[in-house]
Amino acid sequence: MRPGPLWCCLVLSLASGCTSRYPPLNPAPGLPPPVRLDFKPPVDRLLTESVRATRTLQRQGQPEVRDEAAFTTETRFTPSDGGWRVTQAVRTPRQVHDGQDVTSLPGAVLERFTLRLQLAADGTFVKLVGAEAAQEALRQVAPEGTGLPEVERFFTPEALEARTRREWEAKYAGLLQRNLVEGQRTWAVDVLAVDGVERAYLLERTVQGTRPTTFGDAVVLSLRCLDALPEKAPAELRAAWEEAGSPELSKGVTCEGEQVVAWGRFVPVRRLLTVKAVGEGGTLTLTTESQAETLQEEGS
Repeated sequence: MRPGPLWCCLVLSLASGCTSRYPPLNPAPGLPPPVRLDFKPPVDRLLTESVRATRTLQRQGQPEVRDEAAFTTETRFTPSDGGWRVTQAVRTPRQVHDGQDVTSLPGAVLERFTLRLQLAADGTFVKLVGAEAAQEALRQVAPEGTGLPEVERFFTPEALEARTRREWEAKYAGLLQRNLVEGQRTWAVDVLAVDGVERAYLLERTVQGTRPTTFGDAVVLSLRCLDALPEKAPAELRAAWEEAGSPELSKGVTCEGEQVVAWGRFVPVRRLLTVKAVGEGGTLTLTTESQAETLQEEGS
Protein backbone atom coordinates (compact mmCIF):
# COMPACT_ATOMS: atom_id res chain seq x y z
CA MET A 1 0.00 0.00 0.00
CA ARG A 2 1.20 3.48 -0.84
CA PRO A 3 -0.20 6.01 1.70
CA GLY A 4 0.91 9.14 -0.13
CA PRO A 5 -2.01 9.89 -2.51
CA LEU A 6 -4.66 9.66 0.20
CA TRP A 7 -2.80 11.82 2.68
CA CYS A 8 -1.91 14.36 -0.04
CA CYS A 9 -5.55 15.42 0.02
CA LEU A 10 -5.69 15.60 3.81
CA VAL A 11 -2.65 17.54 5.03
CA LEU A 12 -4.75 20.65 5.72
CA SER A 13 -8.38 21.24 6.51
CA LEU A 14 -7.63 24.95 6.50
CA ALA A 15 -4.84 25.80 4.08
CA SER A 16 -3.47 29.11 2.89
CA GLY A 17 -3.90 32.19 0.68
CA CYS A 18 -5.44 33.74 -2.38
CA THR A 19 -5.45 37.15 -4.05
CA SER A 20 -8.52 39.34 -4.14
CA ARG A 21 -8.42 39.97 -7.87
CA TYR A 22 -12.16 40.24 -8.53
CA PRO A 23 -14.25 43.42 -8.10
CA PRO A 24 -17.47 43.41 -6.05
CA LEU A 25 -20.66 42.64 -7.97
CA ASN A 26 -23.97 44.47 -7.70
CA PRO A 27 -26.99 42.18 -7.12
CA ALA A 28 -29.43 41.72 -9.98
CA PRO A 29 -32.98 43.08 -9.46
CA GLY A 30 -35.14 40.77 -7.35
CA LEU A 31 -32.27 38.82 -5.82
CA PRO A 32 -31.52 38.76 -2.07
CA PRO A 33 -28.88 41.27 -0.96
CA PRO A 34 -25.30 40.14 -1.44
CA VAL A 35 -23.18 38.54 1.25
CA ARG A 36 -19.75 40.06 1.86
CA LEU A 37 -17.24 37.29 2.62
CA ASP A 38 -14.42 39.24 4.24
CA PHE A 39 -11.44 37.56 5.85
CA LYS A 40 -12.10 38.20 9.56
CA PRO A 41 -10.80 35.09 11.36
CA PRO A 42 -11.41 34.42 15.05
CA VAL A 43 -8.49 36.02 16.92
CA ASP A 44 -6.51 33.86 19.36
CA ARG A 45 -9.19 31.19 19.56
CA LEU A 46 -8.76 27.48 19.05
CA LEU A 47 -10.69 26.16 16.04
CA THR A 48 -11.07 22.38 16.09
CA GLU A 49 -12.05 20.55 12.90
CA SER A 50 -12.56 16.92 12.02
CA VAL A 51 -11.20 15.75 8.66
CA ARG A 52 -12.13 12.48 6.97
CA ALA A 53 -11.50 10.90 3.59
CA THR A 54 -12.38 7.71 1.77
CA ARG A 55 -10.49 6.59 -1.31
CA THR A 56 -11.66 3.65 -3.43
CA LEU A 57 -10.11 2.14 -6.55
CA GLN A 58 -12.17 -0.18 -8.72
CA ARG A 59 -10.40 -2.10 -11.49
CA GLN A 60 -12.28 -4.36 -13.87
CA GLY A 61 -12.33 -7.95 -12.65
CA GLN A 62 -10.62 -7.11 -9.32
CA PRO A 63 -11.93 -6.49 -5.80
CA GLU A 64 -12.38 -2.87 -4.79
CA VAL A 65 -9.48 -1.38 -2.82
CA ARG A 66 -10.64 0.95 -0.05
CA ASP A 67 -8.60 3.32 2.13
CA GLU A 68 -9.91 5.60 4.85
CA ALA A 69 -8.19 8.32 6.82
CA ALA A 70 -9.25 10.66 9.60
CA PHE A 71 -7.70 13.18 11.96
CA THR A 72 -8.45 16.32 13.96
CA THR A 73 -6.86 19.73 13.38
CA GLU A 74 -6.39 22.55 15.89
CA THR A 75 -5.98 25.96 14.26
CA ARG A 76 -5.18 29.41 15.69
CA PHE A 77 -5.18 32.84 13.98
CA THR A 78 -2.95 35.53 15.47
CA PRO A 79 -2.27 39.08 14.13
CA SER A 80 1.30 39.22 12.79
CA ASP A 81 3.30 41.59 10.54
CA GLY A 82 0.21 43.47 9.40
CA GLY A 83 -1.52 40.19 8.49
CA TRP A 84 -2.12 36.84 10.14
CA ARG A 85 -0.02 34.01 11.47
CA VAL A 86 -1.90 30.73 11.27
CA THR A 87 -0.69 27.72 13.23
CA GLN A 88 -2.19 24.29 12.81
CA ALA A 89 -1.54 21.01 14.58
CA VAL A 90 -2.80 17.54 13.67
CA ARG A 91 -4.13 15.22 16.37
CA THR A 92 -4.98 11.50 16.45
CA PRO A 93 -4.50 10.54 12.78
CA ARG A 94 -5.90 7.15 11.80
CA GLN A 95 -5.69 5.20 8.54
CA VAL A 96 -7.63 2.09 7.54
CA HIS A 97 -6.89 -0.17 4.55
CA ASP A 98 -9.64 -2.60 3.49
CA GLY A 99 -11.15 -2.54 6.95
CA GLN A 100 -7.91 -2.94 8.92
CA ASP A 101 -6.05 -0.24 10.85
CA VAL A 102 -2.58 0.33 9.37
CA THR A 103 0.46 2.29 10.45
CA SER A 104 0.56 5.66 8.72
CA LEU A 105 3.99 7.21 8.29
CA PRO A 106 2.57 10.54 7.00
CA GLY A 107 0.25 10.59 9.99
CA ALA A 108 3.16 10.09 12.37
CA VAL A 109 4.99 12.99 10.71
CA LEU A 110 1.96 15.28 10.87
CA GLU A 111 1.66 14.72 14.62
CA ARG A 112 5.25 15.85 15.19
CA PHE A 113 5.28 19.32 13.65
CA THR A 114 3.08 22.42 13.61
CA LEU A 115 2.28 24.02 10.28
CA ARG A 116 2.84 27.81 10.33
CA LEU A 117 1.48 30.08 7.61
CA GLN A 118 1.85 33.81 7.09
CA LEU A 119 -1.18 35.43 5.46
CA ALA A 120 -1.79 39.02 4.42
CA ALA A 121 -4.56 41.05 6.06
CA ASP A 122 -7.08 40.00 3.38
CA GLY A 123 -6.18 36.30 3.60
CA THR A 124 -3.67 36.30 0.76
CA PHE A 125 -1.08 33.56 1.13
CA VAL A 126 2.38 34.98 1.81
CA LYS A 127 4.64 32.09 2.83
CA LEU A 128 5.12 29.06 5.01
CA VAL A 129 7.22 29.70 8.10
CA GLY A 130 9.65 27.01 9.19
CA ALA A 131 8.48 24.51 6.58
CA GLU A 132 11.68 22.49 7.05
CA ALA A 133 10.24 21.30 10.39
CA ALA A 134 8.28 18.68 8.43
CA GLN A 135 11.48 17.06 7.18
CA GLU A 136 12.91 17.06 10.70
CA ALA A 137 9.75 15.31 11.90
CA LEU A 138 10.14 12.76 9.11
CA ARG A 139 13.72 12.02 10.21
CA GLN A 140 12.45 11.35 13.73
CA VAL A 141 10.14 8.56 12.57
CA ALA A 142 12.05 7.33 9.48
CA PRO A 143 15.79 8.11 9.29
CA GLU A 144 17.04 9.44 5.96
CA GLY A 145 17.81 6.75 3.42
CA THR A 146 15.27 4.21 4.63
CA GLY A 147 13.76 3.86 1.16
CA LEU A 148 10.72 6.17 1.34
CA PRO A 149 11.30 8.63 -1.52
CA GLU A 150 7.61 9.30 -2.14
CA VAL A 151 7.00 10.38 1.46
CA GLU A 152 10.25 12.39 1.50
CA ARG A 153 9.18 14.32 -1.62
CA PHE A 154 5.75 14.92 -0.09
CA PHE A 155 7.24 16.76 2.89
CA THR A 156 9.84 18.94 1.15
CA PRO A 157 9.31 22.68 1.86
CA GLU A 158 8.65 23.36 -1.84
CA ALA A 159 6.04 20.61 -2.16
CA LEU A 160 4.39 21.58 1.12
CA GLU A 161 4.08 25.24 0.11
CA ALA A 162 2.82 24.50 -3.42
CA ARG A 163 0.20 22.07 -2.12
CA THR A 164 -0.91 24.48 0.61
CA ARG A 165 -1.39 27.32 -1.86
CA ARG A 166 -3.34 25.15 -4.31
CA GLU A 167 -5.62 23.72 -1.62
CA TRP A 168 -6.50 27.18 -0.33
CA GLU A 169 -7.29 28.51 -3.79
CA ALA A 170 -9.48 25.49 -4.50
CA LYS A 171 -11.52 26.49 -1.45
CA TYR A 172 -11.49 30.29 -1.47
CA ALA A 173 -10.08 31.86 -4.66
CA GLY A 174 -12.53 34.45 -5.95
CA LEU A 175 -14.69 34.31 -2.81
CA LEU A 176 -12.88 36.44 -0.22
CA GLN A 177 -13.29 40.24 -0.08
CA ARG A 178 -16.21 40.02 -2.49
CA ASN A 179 -19.97 40.49 -2.61
CA LEU A 180 -21.66 37.16 -3.39
CA VAL A 181 -25.19 36.72 -4.74
CA GLU A 182 -27.30 33.64 -5.38
CA GLY A 183 -26.44 31.90 -8.64
CA GLN A 184 -23.00 33.49 -8.87
CA ARG A 185 -20.21 31.13 -9.98
CA THR A 186 -16.50 31.16 -9.27
CA TRP A 187 -13.79 28.76 -10.39
CA ALA A 188 -10.43 27.33 -9.37
CA VAL A 189 -8.05 24.65 -10.62
CA ASP A 190 -7.50 21.58 -8.44
CA VAL A 191 -5.86 18.18 -8.96
CA LEU A 192 -6.44 14.53 -8.09
CA ALA A 193 -3.49 12.14 -7.85
CA VAL A 194 -4.10 8.91 -9.82
CA ASP A 195 -1.31 6.31 -9.78
CA GLY A 196 1.13 9.01 -8.76
CA VAL A 197 0.10 11.36 -11.60
CA GLU A 198 -1.77 14.59 -10.89
CA ARG A 199 -4.92 15.01 -13.01
CA ALA A 200 -6.10 18.62 -13.18
CA TYR A 201 -9.71 19.75 -13.33
CA LEU A 202 -11.76 22.93 -12.91
CA LEU A 203 -13.76 23.23 -9.71
CA GLU A 204 -16.91 25.32 -10.14
CA ARG A 205 -18.60 26.80 -7.07
CA THR A 206 -22.14 28.22 -7.27
CA VAL A 207 -23.67 30.37 -4.52
CA GLN A 208 -26.87 28.66 -3.36
CA GLY A 209 -27.83 31.08 -0.58
CA THR A 210 -27.27 31.37 3.14
CA ARG A 211 -27.76 29.12 6.16
CA PRO A 212 -27.66 29.68 9.94
CA THR A 213 -25.00 27.60 11.71
CA THR A 214 -23.64 27.32 15.25
CA PHE A 215 -20.76 29.56 14.06
CA GLY A 216 -23.05 32.27 12.66
CA ASP A 217 -24.76 32.88 9.32
CA ALA A 218 -22.91 31.21 6.46
CA VAL A 219 -22.84 31.26 2.67
CA VAL A 220 -23.61 27.90 1.01
CA LEU A 221 -21.91 26.88 -2.24
CA SER A 222 -22.54 23.84 -4.42
CA LEU A 223 -19.47 22.23 -6.02
CA ARG A 224 -18.99 20.47 -9.35
CA CYS A 225 -16.09 19.69 -11.71
CA LEU A 226 -15.38 20.55 -15.33
CA ASP A 227 -12.92 18.33 -17.22
CA ALA A 228 -12.56 20.77 -20.13
CA LEU A 229 -12.58 24.52 -20.69
CA PRO A 230 -15.97 25.45 -22.22
CA GLU A 231 -15.82 26.86 -25.74
CA LYS A 232 -17.46 30.08 -24.55
CA ALA A 233 -15.85 30.17 -21.13
CA PRO A 234 -16.58 33.30 -19.03
CA ALA A 235 -13.61 35.64 -18.73
CA GLU A 236 -13.35 34.94 -15.00
CA LEU A 237 -13.16 31.18 -15.60
CA ARG A 238 -10.48 31.57 -18.25
CA ALA A 239 -8.50 33.93 -15.97
CA ALA A 240 -8.57 31.40 -13.11
CA TRP A 241 -7.30 28.67 -15.44
CA GLU A 242 -4.54 30.86 -16.88
CA GLU A 243 -3.39 32.06 -13.45
CA ALA A 244 -3.01 28.42 -12.43
CA GLY A 245 -0.57 27.95 -15.34
CA SER A 246 -3.10 26.83 -17.99
CA PRO A 247 -2.76 23.15 -17.04
CA GLU A 248 -3.98 20.39 -19.32
CA LEU A 249 -7.36 19.28 -18.01
CA SER A 250 -8.01 15.56 -17.59
CA LYS A 251 -11.01 14.00 -19.26
CA GLY A 252 -13.23 11.79 -17.17
CA VAL A 253 -13.03 13.76 -13.91
CA THR A 254 -16.38 14.58 -12.26
CA CYS A 255 -17.32 15.74 -8.79
CA GLU A 256 -20.10 17.00 -6.56
CA GLY A 257 -20.18 18.56 -3.13
CA GLU A 258 -21.04 21.45 -0.86
CA GLN A 259 -19.06 24.13 0.99
CA VAL A 260 -20.35 26.23 3.90
CA VAL A 261 -18.39 29.28 5.15
CA ALA A 262 -19.46 31.64 7.97
CA TRP A 263 -18.92 35.29 7.02
CA GLY A 264 -19.49 37.46 10.13
CA ARG A 265 -16.42 35.78 11.60
CA PHE A 266 -14.58 33.69 9.02
CA VAL A 267 -15.03 30.02 9.90
CA PRO A 268 -14.87 27.13 7.38
CA VAL A 269 -17.98 25.41 8.74
CA ARG A 270 -18.09 22.38 6.44
CA ARG A 271 -16.82 21.13 3.11
CA LEU A 272 -17.81 17.85 1.45
CA LEU A 273 -16.45 16.89 -1.97
CA THR A 274 -16.53 13.63 -3.90
CA VAL A 275 -14.24 13.47 -6.96
CA LYS A 276 -14.32 10.59 -9.42
CA ALA A 277 -11.72 9.94 -12.12
CA VAL A 278 -12.35 7.32 -14.80
CA GLY A 279 -9.38 6.05 -16.78
CA GLU A 280 -7.73 2.99 -18.27
CA GLY A 281 -6.51 1.93 -14.82
CA GLY A 282 -10.03 1.86 -13.39
CA THR A 283 -12.23 4.27 -11.45
CA LEU A 284 -10.79 6.23 -8.54
CA THR A 285 -13.20 7.93 -6.14
CA LEU A 286 -12.07 10.26 -3.36
CA THR A 287 -14.48 11.73 -0.83
CA THR A 288 -13.15 14.31 1.64
CA GLU A 289 -15.04 16.09 4.40
CA SER A 290 -13.97 18.71 6.92
CA GLN A 291 -16.28 19.87 9.69
CA ALA A 292 -15.76 22.65 12.24
CA GLU A 293 -16.42 21.18 15.70
CA THR A 294 -15.59 23.83 18.31
CA LEU A 295 -14.32 27.40 18.58
CA GLN A 296 -13.13 28.22 22.08
CA GLU A 297 -11.15 30.83 23.97
CA GLU A 298 -7.52 29.97 24.62
CA GLY A 299 -7.13 28.21 27.95
CA SER A 300 -10.81 27.35 28.27
